[in-house]
Amino acid sequence: MTPQQQRQLDEEGYVVLESIMGDDLLRELRSRILELFDEEGDRAGHEFRTEEHAHRLANLVDKGDAFRRAIVLPAVLNLVKHVVGRDCKLSSVNARSADPGTEVGQPLHIDMGAIPDEKGYWVCNTVWLLDDFTRDNGPTRMIPGSHKWGTRPQDMLSDPYAAHPQEILLIAPAGSVAVMNAHMWHGGTANRTGSPRLAMHAFYCRRDKPQQQYQKQLLRPEVQTSVSPELRSLLALDDPLNDELSTTATVKSGFLK
Repeated sequence: MTPQQQRQLDEEGYVVLESIMGDDLLRELRSRILELFDEEGDRAGHEFRTEEHAHRLANLVDKGDAFRRAIVLPAVLNLVKHVVGRDCKLSSVNARSADPGTEVGQPLHIDMGAIPDEKGYWVCNTVWLLDDFTRDNGPTRMIPGSHKWGTRPQDMLSDPYAAHPQEILLIAPAGSVAVMNAHMWHGGTANRTGSPRLAMHAFYCRRDKPQQQYQKQLLRPEVQTSVSPELRSLLALDDPLNDELSTTATVKSGFLK
């Protein structure tokens, strides 16, 4: 993490790492996700929630080695830890393909409806661009600096779907990763092109908060026994506190029902 990246993450709430994946990882992630959409069909995303105007997958850590390598990519993980602390954990890994030819995007939201608490920030999302993000194909819109407001868009705006005067668009080439303080107001825009637009979201949280998707419950035993100690820790597989938090808490999305 460079001083400039740290300052941008602190002040604006996001950093874009262009072409950070490398060609091989980009190709592996993209091809495996497209395979899973075919394999899972109507059940795609059933482990979490579905979304109108988009196709989703969930529980990706369980579904391929490329996902398990991606979530520990040092250049990304170091920025995540700057937001939520060195002892962070993975919360979920999902994929989202924005359907073509739509006119409605997502409302502005903060992930899990999370307001910073007395300890500070506790959610951080990473957007893995598996296609180019262009102005018209449903790029994420962001409100820089809004992570410092301590408010939720739905509590402040009469229409969270409407354009915001301070919004900017995440426009970058495939292979890039955007690291976002997920307390920052953001949302996907409408994909007005004729082709779907694909991304992966690796979501992290502070150690004292529940996982969005309880990894220990979702991962097959053979996956749990095969991962490295570093990955076991990141997934909180041996953490009694996480077991308690993630089995008892009512976990939500920022806007999905």
